[in-house]
Amino acid sequence: METLLLDPDDVTASTEMGEVIDAVESAFGAYGRGDTQMPAKSYIDLAQYNGDFRSMPAYIHADDWEAAGIKWVNSHADNPDNHDLPTVMGTMIYSDPETAFPLALLDGTGLTRLRTGAAAAVATRYLAPEDATTLGLVGAGIQADTQLEAISQVRDIQEVLVSDVRDEAIQAFKEAFGDEFDVRGTSIAETARADIVSTTTPVREPIVHEAGENTHINAMGADAPGKHEIADEILTTATIVIDDYEQCTHSGEINVPWEAGLLDDSDIHGELGDIVAGDVTGRTSDGVTVFDSTGLAIQDVAAAHVIYEHASEHGIGTEFALVGTDT
Repeated sequence: METLLLDPDDVTASTEMGEVIDAVESAFGAYGRGDTQMPAKSYIDLAQYNGDFRSMPAYIHADDWEAAGIKWVNSHADNPDNHDLPTVMGTMIYSDPETAFPLALLDGTGLTRLRTGAAAAVATRYLAPEDATTLGLVGAGIQADTQLEAISQVRDIQEVLVSDVRDEAIQAFKEAFGDEFDVRGTSIAETARADIVSTTTPVREPIVHEAGENTHINAMGADAPGKHEIADEILTTATIVIDDYEQCTHSGEINVPWEAGLLDDSDIHGELGDIVAGDVTGRTSDGVTVFDSTGLAIQDVAAAHVIYEHASEHGIGTEFALVGTDT
C-alpha cells in the first residue's frame, strides 16, 4: 500500500470548489452535533527566527464519510526577504481513520486557501440575503480570489467591488476576473456597502467602519490576538456568528472588543456548526450579519477528503512508499 503525494498543481487539479464547500459544510454540521474531535491548535514559538509552527489535527464523522488528518503549518515573517520562501507554508497528512495509514501527503498552502474560501461560502449560504448579487472584497490578495470563487457558488454574484492599498493588486484582480464579473476598484467605504463583504487583511486597527443595511460580512483576516478589521460600532450591533468560541474570543475578529468588555456571550448569536446542524437559526430578518472565521482543522480535513478522493479516482499525484508494511 502506497501513499499519494499531491503537490500544489495536483491539489489544484483535484479541486471541485462546489464539492469542497459541501464537505466543509458537512464538517461544520458534524462539529455542531459533536461528531468531530479537534484538539486545540498547538504552537511552537521560534522567536529567534521570527516565526512559529502550528499543528492542527482533527477527525470528522460526517453523514456518509469519515476522515482524519493533521496540518503542520508555519508563519515566518522574514522568509520572503531573507530566504526567498513564502511566509506561510503548510503540509497536510491525510490518514485512514480505521488503520491510521497515511493515505496522502498534500500541499497545505493551497488547501488552506480553498478551505478558507469554502468556510466563507458556507457562512454566506446561511447568513447572506438570498437575493445578494454584489460582493465587496477588502483586500485583493490571493485569498480574495478564493473568496470570489467560493461565494459565487452559493450566490448569484454579478458585481464585485474591490479595495486594496495596492493599486497593482486591484488591477491584477480585475484582469483575472473582469471577463466573468463586473469588477470595479473603489474605496473601502463603498466596498463595505455590498450585499456580501469579505475582509482578508492583517490589520490591527479597524478599516471597515460602515456597512450596508443588510450586508453580510465574512471577517476572515483576524487570526491572532490584536488583529481587528471591523469597527466596534458594527460588531456591537450586528448578528455575530463564530466558527469556534475559544479561538474567536482569543484571536478572531471579536478578540479586541471582547478583551475590552464591549462584547460578551450575549452578543454571539451562535457557532456556524450549530446553524448547519439546525440547532441555531441562520438569517431570519434584516440587518448586518458577521461571520468571525479563525480557521478550523476540520475544514482542512474536509478539503483534504475531497481532494484525495478526486485525485485517486482520476489518477492524479504520485504514489510512493512512505510507510513499510512489514508487521
